[in-house]
Amino acid sequence: MWSFPLTESVEFHEEHPYSQPLFVSEWGRVLRFSLNPGQSIREHGTPHSPFFAVVLEGEGMFAGEDGQEQRFGPQSLLIFAPGERHAVRALDQKLVFVGFLQGVAGTGAGSLSGEIVRQQHDQASA
Repeated sequence: MWSFPLTESVEFHEEHPYSQPLFVSEWGRVLRFSLNPGQSIREHGTPHSPFFAVVLEGEGMFAGEDGQEQRFGPQSLLIFAPGERHAVRALDQKLVFVGFLQGVAGTGAGSLSGEIVRQQHDQASA
């Protein structure tokens, strides 16, 4: 079992939203997104996987396939179908959410990467 404190040491970039890979393997991918107030992630889709998002901090406007923005904050779970286009925009505070996708195309069997894997490796080496 691996664990990771999702709201600690969150990195923000002034010029653009930041997507930090926490875990990447053939099983799936976990990404932590951090947006400064007013930053946005343009509409895009994940063609081969549903996208599950859990808001951890702040509030943002999320839009699905219909383009209608809805406001979501901490403890909200959003589910986008495979291929469903979606976008997000941070409001007047920093926004942090974590996203989950199924298997990553092109990731070799047994291949692991991401911040969780790095931290586990560092702990085992200490």
